[in-house]
Amino acid sequence: MVAAVIRTEGLVKSFGGFTALNGLDLHLEQGEVLGFMGPNGAGKSTTIRVLLGLLRANAGRAELFGQDPWRDAVRLHRRLAYVPGDVSLWPGMTGGEAIDLLGNLRGGLNQTRRAELLERFELDPRKRGRTYSKGNRQKVAIVAALASDVELLILDEPTSGLDPLMEMVFQEEIAHEKAGGRSILLSSHIMSEVQALADRISIIRDGRIVDTGTLDEMRSHARTSITAVVTQPADRLAQLPGVHDFQADGSRLRMTADADRVGDVMSTLASLGIASITVEPPSLETLFLRHYEQPASTGDDR
Repeated sequence: MVAAVIRTEGLVKSFGGFTALNGLDLHLEQGEVLGFMGPNGAGKSTTIRVLLGLLRANAGRAELFGQDPWRDAVRLHRRLAYVPGDVSLWPGMTGGEAIDLLGNLRGGLNQTRRAELLERFELDPRKRGRTYSKGNRQKVAIVAALASDVELLILDEPTSGLDPLMEMVFQEEIAHEKAGGRSILLSSHIMSEVQALADRISIIRDGRIVDTGTLDEMRSHARTSITAVVTQPADRLAQLPGVHDFQADGSRLRMTADADRVGDVMSTLASLGIASITVEPPSLETLFLRHYEQPASTGDDR
């Protein structure tokens, strides 16, 4: 069996009296894009720093390619590229020089790919780091990561500061990397970005994974919203197993239904004469927010 690219089991990390990670289980398979979601303070950045070998866990296990990121950090960093959410560059070094340096510290740089990415992201590599805007600093790190000869991309809010057009380019390029078999851990607050790119999603709260799976798997445990206009009385719908939040305003009906009962609801609606209907499976935002209905503990995303 091929070892998971990333695997953590029961990972614990504390800072004094604050527990940032509290038994975190996370895994990323070869060639997969894993969306890693949670609000500030949930433990995302702490997890990434442990995976990068920048922090040592207090308990549990963390592995990259079957190796310990704390003991084997130098060797592992030649196999991965990291893009943080706030990139700092060497002030006197040009963007192109920074890209080349970062690539050489990793497994090497594909010069053809480098040129393609500079054009796609409309980045002038001749400018000094001190002259770049936040968005352009992010582009330098993104180009360096995507052009590097590495197996794993760890991306922590990589599109912070990019405009919508460049965000679209980024999504297209990540889809390209995914098709090429790269493994990608994508931490992002942008729901549409995660929904478009991730094969699986893991949601973290208070240092633990509270939900993980494909979007369809997550939806199978949530309710679908249904709005319909019918031509016959619909009182019996409210009593149908799996129907919740039923409201009737004359012939217009609103309700939610358990995923495994949507077929029954549709059959009943059809017998009532459907004039119009809208069926909305739960969005990623809805799935995410249901884990945060109660106030979470506060704290920085360390």
